[in-house]
Amino acid sequence: MSLFVILNLLTFVGILYAVFRYQQRGVSLSKSVFLGLVLGSLFGLALQFIYGEGNVEIGNTISWLYIVGGGYINLLKMVIMPLVFVSMISAVVKLDSSHGSLGKIAGLNLSVLLGTTAIAALIGIIVANSFGLDAESILHGFSAGSREAARLGALTAKQGQVDDLSLPQLLVSFIPVNPFADLSGLRSTSVISVVIFSVLIGISARQVMIEHTQLKAPIRLFVDTMQRIIMRLVRIIMALTPYGIAALMAKVIATSSLLDILNLLNFVIASYAAIALMFIVHGLLVSLVGVSMKSYFSKIWPVLIFAFSSRSSAATIPLNVETQIDKLNVPPAIANLAATFGATIGQNGCAGIYPAMLAVMVAPSVGIDPMAISFILPLIGMIVISSFGIAGVGGGATFAALIVLPAMGLPVEIVALLISIEPLIDMARTALNVSGSMTAGTITSRILGKTTDTKSLSTDQVVEGAYKI
Repeated sequence: MSLFVILNLLTFVGILYAVFRYQQRGVSLSKSVFLGLVLGSLFGLALQFIYGEGNVEIGNTISWLYIVGGGYINLLKMVIMPLVFVSMISAVVKLDSSHGSLGKIAGLNLSVLLGTTAIAALIGIIVANSFGLDAESILHGFSAGSREAARLGALTAKQGQVDDLSLPQLLVSFIPVNPFADLSGLRSTSVISVVIFSVLIGISARQVMIEHTQLKAPIRLFVDTMQRIIMRLVRIIMALTPYGIAALMAKVIATSSLLDILNLLNFVIASYAAIALMFIVHGLLVSLVGVSMKSYFSKIWPVLIFAFSSRSSAATIPLNVETQIDKLNVPPAIANLAATFGATIGQNGCAGIYPAMLAVMVAPSVGIDPMAISFILPLIGMIVISSFGIAGVGGGATFAALIVLPAMGLPVEIVALLISIEPLIDMARTALNVSGSMTAGTITSRILGKTTDTKSLSTDQVVEGAYKI
């Protein structure tokens, strides 16, 4: 290890200490995460400025920073399956009949999630066409490097997992065959399979509670205990987010190619424009059920900041649920279903906008008119179907693209070429995904006429409601 790398690491340790001291002041997690994002970005920018792009000292420094950033990502992945599994069982077991039947709540949530995904896909198509995006605009002046080549190889391997699946086979693949394998995440559709398995377990538990009333209290106690344990684990990992984000952002900025970003700048701007339009759609939808657009976004802003920084819909579930209950007055069962479904199904950013834009861009290369109705309608339908089971940690958009593009007869190579700016867009996509799930919960509770007036509850009751769900 060279002296320069040691100095770099000491500087980064100082950044982590500054974030730690800031946290000790009792500030909100979203503010600590934002500080980590800013300081990490500045550190990465300083590395670029001092050493120059591609310098070996930057690579050696980043390899050590990966202990923090990569470790944080692994912890997030570790908790996804247990979190989804326990949260879904808890939501079904503790569902209050006064809030509506499970089928009605789930149906409304899914309708909003899938409906907004269809709208997101349409927006992605329109924006990509309006900005004149096509594969040639990406390839022009762009020379694929070793990272892109490695990414293309990985994509080819992943594509093999879904290439042989027809639409009926894809739908059947959602049904769990070996739930333990799915809990291990061994399949590309493991997340949605775990959701289905968890719901079935919850329904079975409710039936047992009805048939054997003496088991009602023990079952509720067991589910509540597991819920609290998992939530405590999630909160421990969430507390590490500012440090993980600092390391990840330092890597993104330090290893980014300015030339690549400039070449792809039009795509970045178009992506953010589409995402911004979809946020407006969310605001309009909640306004239709009596919720002020301004009030809605001011209340969910801290959650969006956390989602933007962490790039994880799954890790945002606890904050998502708490905000729905505490700020938006959504009943716990509805909030929990919306947050959990939204982390795995109908992600507006990753599964809606992204594959739609890519499809429009590459369609002309194979002689397809991207604005033909005969292309747009099947594309939107495929996007909605493929939005089931998108993983809640960064990378779900890639899986969605690998399903949609081949199904539409389109090449997937363009996905590898976007690796340079992938994190920059994925942060905003994740925030949109989370907004979509909260929109679903808010709309569902208003349509059913069920809200929770948390103003009449004590602070302890609100927190308990948010984390007992």
